[in-house]
Amino acid sequence: MKKMLLLGMLSILLFSCKNENKIENVERAFYYWKASDWRLEQKSDSILKSTNAKKLYVKFFEVEHNELMGNIPFSKNRMRIYDTVVEIIPTVFIKNEVFLKSSFKDLDLLADNINFLINKYKTEDFEKRVVVKEFQMDCDWTIKSKDNYFYFLKKLKTISSKEISCTLRLYPYKYRDKMGIPPVDKVTLMCYNLLNPLESPEQNSILDVEELSKYLTDVSKYPLHVDVALPIYSWMQLYQNNQFQNVMYSNHEYLIKKMKKIDDLWYEVTEDVQVDDNYIRVGDKIKYEQVTKGTIDKAISLLKKNIDFEATTTVTLFHLDEAPLQQYTNEEINSIYTSFSK
Repeated sequence: MKKMLLLGMLSILLFSCKNENKIENVERAFYYWKASDWRLEQKSDSILKSTNAKKLYVKFFEVEHNELMGNIPFSKNRMRIYDTVVEIIPTVFIKNEVFLKSSFKDLDLLADNINFLINKYKTEDFEKRVVVKEFQMDCDWTIKSKDNYFYFLKKLKTISSKEISCTLRLYPYKYRDKMGIPPVDKVTLMCYNLLNPLESPEQNSILDVEELSKYLTDVSKYPLHVDVALPIYSWMQLYQNNQFQNVMYSNHEYLIKKMKKIDDLWYEVTEDVQVDDNYIRVGDKIKYEQVTKGTIDKAISLLKKNIDFEATTTVTLFHLDEAPLQQYTNEEINSIYTSFSK
């Protein structure tokens, strides 16, 4: 009887541990997604130092398919890194159409070109002390593009001789049997942009915890190392005559003074105003989606209960930009990282 009782207690203990997957060593990171020449703004640099973040996933460029020119890079970043000691992970966003419209021969050339461009920009823009060990590819692949995308990833690994990671959306994370397992060294699970913002008027499309839970429960351990990315940004969707017009990423504190709340997430403009290229008029509707610290805490709790993290895991916040960072204190940013190890 005592042995049975002891075994029962051990089973409960093991079950409890299984359902609270702490990370022993949280590698702190940010995405940097601006499309321009850049140096870190004072607030961004302060966040890097105060959080002791040592990784920066920097979008180098994007790739799209052109019927005349084939697969071409655009939205290039030029970086000047002199005084911030971080590991740089070159990141490339590739539109899904590239893999839908390319032959294996095209993808051989694409892998070669991406490797060349990354090394070209790295040589021109970084000091010699910046060592690049990893490339990350970002693509919303589908069942139809899967085979071509996976072929490209294998080719890039061979050509670059680097560690290759890729982003992983929640749908292919859960439905891995039909979406496949990408042939990479590790994945970063993207825990944001869960919903189509134009089709979810009552939900926060950036991060909705209930929606997140649908993709995490009853899922076995993923066969690759899983890092995780969480959002710390907000946006405003502008509607005129009930028709979507644009997304606004900045000047939120200014705009909120020109609006009145009419429903959860929804506001009505009370004063004509111009913000950047947007002419906003009285009566226009704005859906204001923010990610609160409380929402992030709930998401972290859900992730810890449902993902079998490895002892050392990278937690990346999207993204390092002065405007969205204003809504968080340094202590709040720090606590996002430490919550994974508590």
